[in-house]
Amino acid sequence: MNESPLRRMRDQSSGKATLINEGCKISGEITGDGDFIVNGEVAGDCDINGTVTLARNGFWQGSIRANNVIVAGQIEGDITAEGKVEITNTARISGTVSAEAIAVAEGAVVEGAMKTTGQAKPLEFKEKREN
Repeated sequence: MNESPLRRMRDQSSGKATLINEGCKISGEITGDGDFIVNGEVAGDCDINGTVTLARNGFWQGSIRANNVIVAGQIEGDITAEGKVEITNTARISGTVSAEAIAVAEGAVVEGAMKTTGQAKPLEFKEKREN
């Protein structure tokens, strides 16, 4: 197990990200390379070669397809990640979550199915920090 203090994806940074800020509403398909942080509202699907972070105030209606996904806000749609999905305690998801590995914090609400495409046996996860 990786004991790095930066073991969660949201603790790591891979450089500059595209920001969709609070008050911003986007309708349509989003594609691209790099990381995206969504604090606003999106109605549509995305196919991102990078990490999509749906922040606490973010709302997404549609499907998210990305390398990795972090959810702290609300999504009405499916999530498909090649790598990992992190679902924080403030997340609300209505849809299917599919990824190689999925981490769900206590307090998160997921109404739908979760499918892992990676390891066959579940791993025990103990949060070592408050946030």
